[in-house]
Amino acid sequence: MTTFRHIPAHLFLPPAATLRTSPTPTRARSALLLPRPRLSRYISLKPAAAQLSPASSSSLSLPHAQLRRRFLQLSRRFTVMAASTQVSLQENKTGLKLEQLNWDNSFIRDLPGDLVTDGPPRQVLHACYTKVSPSVLVDNPQLVVWSNSVAELLNLDPKEFERPDFPLIFSGVSILKGSVPYAQCYGGHQFGMWAGQLGDGRAITLGEVLNNQGERWELQLKGAGKTPYSRFADGLAVLRSSIREFLCSEAMDALGIPTTRALCLVTTGKSVTRDMFYDGNPKEEPGAIVCRVAQSFLRFGSYQIHALRGDEDVPIIRTLLDYTIQHHFSHLNSLSSKGEDFSLKPEGLEKPAVDLTSNKYAAWFCEVAERTAVLIAKWQGVGFTHGVMNTDNMSVLGLTIDYGPFGFLDAFDPNYTPNTTDLPGRRYCFANQPDIGMWNLAQLGGTLSTANLVNDEEVKYAMAKYGSRFMDEYQSVMTKKLGLAKYNKDLISKLLTNMAIDKVDYTICFRALSKIKTIPDLTDDELLNPLKPVLLDSSKERKKAWVDWSRQYIQELASSGISDEERKRSMDSVNPKFVLRNYLCQSAIDAAEQGDFAEVRRLLEVMQKPYDEQEGREKYARLPPAWAYRPGVCMLSCSS
Repeated sequence: MTTFRHIPAHLFLPPAATLRTSPTPTRARSALLLPRPRLSRYISLKPAAAQLSPASSSSLSLPHAQLRRRFLQLSRRFTVMAASTQVSLQENKTGLKLEQLNWDNSFIRDLPGDLVTDGPPRQVLHACYTKVSPSVLVDNPQLVVWSNSVAELLNLDPKEFERPDFPLIFSGVSILKGSVPYAQCYGGHQFGMWAGQLGDGRAITLGEVLNNQGERWELQLKGAGKTPYSRFADGLAVLRSSIREFLCSEAMDALGIPTTRALCLVTTGKSVTRDMFYDGNPKEEPGAIVCRVAQSFLRFGSYQIHALRGDEDVPIIRTLLDYTIQHHFSHLNSLSSKGEDFSLKPEGLEKPAVDLTSNKYAAWFCEVAERTAVLIAKWQGVGFTHGVMNTDNMSVLGLTIDYGPFGFLDAFDPNYTPNTTDLPGRRYCFANQPDIGMWNLAQLGGTLSTANLVNDEEVKYAMAKYGSRFMDEYQSVMTKKLGLAKYNKDLISKLLTNMAIDKVDYTICFRALSKIKTIPDLTDDELLNPLKPVLLDSSKERKKAWVDWSRQYIQELASSGISDEERKRSMDSVNPKFVLRNYLCQSAIDAAEQGDFAEVRRLLEVMQKPYDEQEGREKYARLPPAWAYRPGVCMLSCSS
């Protein structure tokens, strides 16, 4: 059976995607092979060009005096506009105060909500959200770390971080005027099994802010107290997990990977009880709250929950999807009005298999599939393992969302999972992520089918599109990482095989490849010299394998005609020197739990420039120390 598990180091895909229905993708008994049509050849997502009406010729016939008066009027108007623009630019430069944020709150305005506000944990029916108020107890909350780049997205003045009341506002104690807090209702498949209602059990959205570019940004406090979706939990978060989420959100953005963002992190001044390893040994940890920011926190599970609650709730799927398209995929609303051919034909077939012109929901599902494919291909490129790819942790915008027990590859192991809960089957291991992305999309497709928004052919097409787009993106990523002129599957396959056998550090190895010179008569030792930092204690047999690969690599590079200097610049721009390794997080966490936040802030600075050399900060790019592989560092549970 053809699967997404890669061969031989489990990193390559077959030429066709597979649609699976079994709870565990790697154990599927049957598969439906699908064609690989090219969406981009039939659909344009760019808005139609504006049509400018020709200038009227009447003004040209006006007498000279009238023309002069008109010119003076326009000049005075331009002067006023220019002055206004200068004021506007100055305001934009200084930024807004928190009280000046432009709240919109379309989610609660346009969608059905819970009739009960706040309340105890319960099943919330016929609703997309519940209005709730943050209820976390605080005692002298402190600002740990913040992101100036996220403040810029909101047009927020960075000086606002210096306000004495800032920690109170972003712990939920003081609610800003215009904010209407709520918790979202959703469900999800967890480890392949339907888990029923989940929802925002400890995340409370403050509302949506519109910036001066018209972009919509949701602000959400994670760890702000109980909601109706908290189940048996306390609705709180600890400093340990909050630091990890804040830092990884910003690190992934700097790597160029779609992600939710983080504005700030504050301590609550209160302790939270957590059983970190689920082994019956709970302990007290410092409490904290992170303010997450995204254009939307809608997940696959936001739609799934309504398909599995009976006929009365199924219409909510269409309502929620109409809302999603209106605010986040608005280009899809105009597909049928452009008079163009948006039919999608698999290669080799004359009759269109899918026509997106008349079904914006099918077009939306295809775009979600493509965004998901691009996201996971980028994960694979930097060696990122999410760890908990449940359908409630999958963003419909194609963002990395919900940073729990994530991990970047250290010693390369395709079966690596950072999640102790995932150890028995390694469902969410690094090599399985492309498969899981497809399986999760199949569940979303089933939801849309239940609501009669898409048909079977449209679902199959979207799944095929996922496969072809992932392959295109992944091959492009790996080609750039090796500085090749074109994709070479054999060369990349051999490299990854060698890396897996010798447990080579993923990040350091790819960064080191840019130092290899295309000099044909190098000795074996000279040839392997750039890889010395990662090739430790290699046997004679393994050394030969690396020498053979390196000579093949040099031959391929030489045929491209690209200079070593140009290639190094290009490769260093896609192979990061710094990634947020778990042990780096742990060092910052250990200091922060003692009240020292300096290392958290330094680590943020380093991760904001992952592709730069950053002289003097080499310690953040070193091989992990021995203690990095102990439980609680390299692997964590979902508990936080």
